[in-house]
Amino acid sequence: MSSLEIIIFIPFLAALAIWMGAPARLTAVVASTVNLLWVLVLAVRFPAFKSATDLAFVNKHMVLDNPAIAFAVGADGVSMIMALLTVLVTFAAVWQIVDKPSMYHIASLLISGGALGAFLCTDLFFIYAFHEVALIPTFLMIGIHGRAEKDQRLAVAWKTTIYLGAGSLVLLAGLVWAVIEFSGGGKLTFDLVALRAQAATSPLPATAQAPLFFLLLVGFGTLVSLFPFHSWAAPAYATAPTPVAMLHSGVLKKFGLYGLFRIALPLLPAGAQVPWVQQSLLIMLLGNILVVGLVTLHQKRLDDMLANSSVMHMGYLFLGLAAGTEIAVKGSILLMFAHGISIALLFAICGRMRNQLGTLEMAKLGGIGSHAPFLTVVFAFGAFASIGLPGLANFAGEVMIFMGAFANGNSSSTFIPAQGLTSLHWTVILALWGVVISAVYMLRGYRAIFQGTPQTGLFMSDPGSGQWLPLVLLAAVLLAVGCFPSLLLDLIQAPLAPVATP
Repeated sequence: MSSLEIIIFIPFLAALAIWMGAPARLTAVVASTVNLLWVLVLAVRFPAFKSATDLAFVNKHMVLDNPAIAFAVGADGVSMIMALLTVLVTFAAVWQIVDKPSMYHIASLLISGGALGAFLCTDLFFIYAFHEVALIPTFLMIGIHGRAEKDQRLAVAWKTTIYLGAGSLVLLAGLVWAVIEFSGGGKLTFDLVALRAQAATSPLPATAQAPLFFLLLVGFGTLVSLFPFHSWAAPAYATAPTPVAMLHSGVLKKFGLYGLFRIALPLLPAGAQVPWVQQSLLIMLLGNILVVGLVTLHQKRLDDMLANSSVMHMGYLFLGLAAGTEIAVKGSILLMFAHGISIALLFAICGRMRNQLGTLEMAKLGGIGSHAPFLTVVFAFGAFASIGLPGLANFAGEVMIFMGAFANGNSSSTFIPAQGLTSLHWTVILALWGVVISAVYMLRGYRAIFQGTPQTGLFMSDPGSGQWLPLVLLAAVLLAVGCFPSLLLDLIQAPLAPVATP
């Protein structure tokens, strides 16, 4: 059994042990700590273990011969970064669970295991299957332990189930279509490495790639809350228990973009640049940035503001996909990691505030900074990272996306296109206003909650020393990656896919 297989199954085995009566919190914390340390070791060793296919720690167990389905694992730079994101957020999430039923720990571990399987498998069947496994505890925890009245949380759980179920069906259709197209005319294979090799040697015409890419875009995009398939996400994150909100918004939602960058773009690079596909994508991502951004401006509760903000920031990630340049794509990968860490940190503090104060209505809060200085500082790391403050991880990713997108198709170092501004360039210009919007709502919320004087006499205290660790860890990661983005970018040495010029 390879190291990656052990990493995938540790959360599942820990969840099984808890279900059979093992101490819930101790088991979850030990399992998440082991996985965190193991993935850190593998990330350091990754460059020395890469094969000719840029995969490391490869292993395969055949399940079916025709169609060829195997439980195959392997890590490239992107999946290594996503695995690191998963174990960091998992460690922070399970550490936050105190005095809760064992179901909280089991659900968190199942989500983590499903995400790790989806990121580290190299067979499309298991990539898809592990993601579906991770969705099940998400639905159950929202419906059973959601932060709302029973009728409301059940409605949110059903809405989330319907949206993500429909998106998964569309995605399944797209994956099966891709398997048929790129199996090389022989027996069908779900091996992603073989499919990518076939796509490189015998690519489809751009006109044939376009509808398949768009189908995958809709399927994966629904899972990422791409506009207009986004309305499930904000209520789900605002209603979900804190560890589920941290894991889904911080980790599991990145699966859709991971699939687009690791599956759709390498198989169908020209399809992403077909004018009608790109124009559709540009309109949808602007919906995330501007429409959802304006909605976020009008939120009155902290959880609703953070939930909508998470949906808004997905637009920047899709902008890197639309650009297709190496710097923009790598910027999106970096921003996926940075957003996952920052939103998990913010939801962790949000959940602690809900538990102590009993309300998240910003009009009823104020002055928390005077009696909870630690939470005030740590929340600032997440909030300032979210709005792209230089020196924190999100800034590096956003700058790479904007530069890579604006330089698309332009060989001049002046960034002034000789042929004039294209629709992609205008999209970048409009998307920059999203930075202003996010700064307005995040700074206004920070001022309302942590500064001034308490509006209704509500007070909260800093967590005990035992609860500082996960919050400090996430904040430190934001700072370290913000100052040294090469820590992650060095894992992605080669372009993720052939770049098609528009």
